[in-house]
Amino acid sequence: MNLPLLAARNVLRNKVRTGLTVLGVAVALLAFMTLRTVLSAWTQAEEFSQKDRMAVRSKISWVVLLPKKYVQEVKDMAGVQAVTWANWFGGRDPKHKQEFFANLAVDPESALQVYDEFIVSAEQKQAWVGDRQGAIVGDVLARKMGWKLGSKVTLTGGVYPFDMEFNISAIYTATRRGADRNQFMFHWAYLNEKLSSERQNRVGWLIVRTKPGVVSAEMSKRIDDHFKSSGMPTLSQSELELNRSFLAAFTAILTAINVVSIVILAIMALILGNTIAMGVRERTGEYGVLRAIGFLPRHVLAFIVGESLVVGIMGGGLALLLGYPLINMGMGRWLEENMGGLFPVFGITTATATAAMVLAVVLAAIAAAWPAWRASQLKVVDALRRVG
Repeated sequence: MNLPLLAARNVLRNKVRTGLTVLGVAVALLAFMTLRTVLSAWTQAEEFSQKDRMAVRSKISWVVLLPKKYVQEVKDMAGVQAVTWANWFGGRDPKHKQEFFANLAVDPESALQVYDEFIVSAEQKQAWVGDRQGAIVGDVLARKMGWKLGSKVTLTGGVYPFDMEFNISAIYTATRRGADRNQFMFHWAYLNEKLSSERQNRVGWLIVRTKPGVVSAEMSKRIDDHFKSSGMPTLSQSELELNRSFLAAFTAILTAINVVSIVILAIMALILGNTIAMGVRERTGEYGVLRAIGFLPRHVLAFIVGESLVVGIMGGGLALLLGYPLINMGMGRWLEENMGGLFPVFGITTATATAAMVLAVVLAAIAAAWPAWRASQLKVVDALRRVG
């Protein structure tokens, strides 16, 4: 007799209970996969960091501006390939007040040199560079906001106490998946001329692209040492270090997500264990009959564990069947389009899917271990006498 096949068929004896248990396992694994995907997507920002790019800001804080003359001084340093700069405008579109997106004042020519993963046609680039009120936006942001080439956009001031009007001159795409395609960038000179004389010619931060072979740590130290004795010292970090420092600020959140994912697995094991224990109690007499006709204790143990494994595999399969469309195509697509800076790639990885299935099998075996062992140790007379 084929015990695994018998165990699989026996699962369907109580279809309602089995269905609810499989659904409970699937929901628990779906929650587990979602949390693990959040963790992997969040930390993948490190993988998409450019090794030859670094940020230079005020050592005091991001909100303290640097003199614009720093741009040329950094550009003249050995090992520097290109330098650009930016100011955070923090504006909002009055027509889409609930939509948040990065809007930055940049230098058009140098910005596209440093961020060479942004792709824009030569005609659109020329139109943006030549229009002082021109703006370039990511294709994802343009699609979400309904903007097209030539659209007129007004952003209400956030950091700065005035509104600014723009023409959408260019729409960029990207060559790498992790690039942020939700940005709105416009001429730094256009912002600078609107400021008072006391606030002019200051930049929020510099982005430096180094030449091949230059070590980022050495370049950072060189830049910071250069401005150490000035009235405005700097803090330079590679793009990788910048992303790591950002993630470090959310260590407590990441730890909490890890803990919650483990708790979810424990709940799943309890659901399975309870179902298996109920089934064992109800079928104690049947196990006594099996023992009486020649089945050994190990056969009973294998029968019960096999039944649990079938339920675990069914739950894991259902979780994967639901997870890919819900997480990858639903939640993932929305996060990539709206929060590409935090979640450049959001989807169930092969490692997460494999871990979910393996855990479903392992926890199913663990959940069944105690009821199966107790059933296998029952004496034939006691088992036949017991009423479930």
